[in-house]
Amino acid sequence: MPIFMDRHNVSEEVTAEIVAELHKEDLRIQDQFGCRGLTYWFDDVRKTAFCLIEAPNKQSIIAMHNHAHGEVPNTIIEVDSSIVESFLGRIEDPSKSQKKELNIVNHPAFRVLVVVEFEKINFIDLSEIERNDLNIQIINHVESFNGRVVKQNRDSFLISYNLTTDAIKSAQKIKADFHFSKLSQQSKIRIGLSAGLPVTDESGLFEETIKTSEYLSSISRDKIIVTSEISDLYESENQNISFNKDYIQILTTSEELFLLALNTFLEKEYSNPKLNVEEICTKLGTSASQLYRKLNGISGNSITNYLQDFRLKKSLQMIQSTEKNISEIAFENGFNSLAYFSKCFRNRYGILPSHYSKSIK
Repeated sequence: MPIFMDRHNVSEEVTAEIVAELHKEDLRIQDQFGCRGLTYWFDDVRKTAFCLIEAPNKQSIIAMHNHAHGEVPNTIIEVDSSIVESFLGRIEDPSKSQKKELNIVNHPAFRVLVVVEFEKINFIDLSEIERNDLNIQIINHVESFNGRVVKQNRDSFLISYNLTTDAIKSAQKIKADFHFSKLSQQSKIRIGLSAGLPVTDESGLFEETIKTSEYLSSISRDKIIVTSEISDLYESENQNISFNKDYIQILTTSEELFLLALNTFLEKEYSNPKLNVEEICTKLGTSASQLYRKLNGISGNSITNYLQDFRLKKSLQMIQSTEKNISEIAFENGFNSLAYFSKCFRNRYGILPSHYSKSIK
């Protein structure tokens, strides 16, 4: 049976004890609707509650909540329980004291997500031992700062933390270790941090926060890049002491919104070879000069170079993950000439795409 997570936006008067009572009412009548309440999270600061429920469908969850107490969810998404556990650390109620009749859970589902990417600048051969040594160091840093690796592949990590301070310190350790590793000879490290809730208007678990962290990582140069919210959270955890701006770049809210709007548009249109600066400006409601200033200010790139890097990264991922030939990959990623694609790819990565494909297949 599928598993769902729902979101409830609650009023200021709602407390952890009230939410525990509502959860208890759900459990009392859940069998009537074919549901099984697994656990929940409550955030008293943000006034949100999230229920993890095994159910036949979304309608059964709504009916159960409505019958039990009338507090129907604002949003429901289907989830993978193992992914939920990776992000949030549990998929069942924490154990309660035997002295208490009511199991009050006051655990927020708010998380800080860190994306670490190793962007290839050439394809110097490294042994698997050398690569694995760095991966082990990264995982050790994650665990020592109470983090959880949600996803790991050859060139990236997605990591979840409860506390901003842990996330920042872990990211700094990861970056430092990378610079002393042999992997730094063939790659640049890019790290982005943002924070958010598991269910928003997006379709996937933490999807909005993951995208933001990925976009921040994509523009990272010498510094770790974080949202303004991360900066505020760090200061609130550290008695208004800020982190070192020499190593960390903080985007303003307007810069974050601009980056999100740009990348959301490019995700839809990057495969169109006719996409040009004028179309991008029209979509974003900005002039070419404003677009250049905004993008160059946060990434050091022009829109032309940014779009080309966007397409090349998608192409690289497609070579790694599909059996498509190089011509198909070029055209599906917005290059209308195989020769031009090969030239751009070689200029970017120091190897022809056809040679790279053969080396990994």
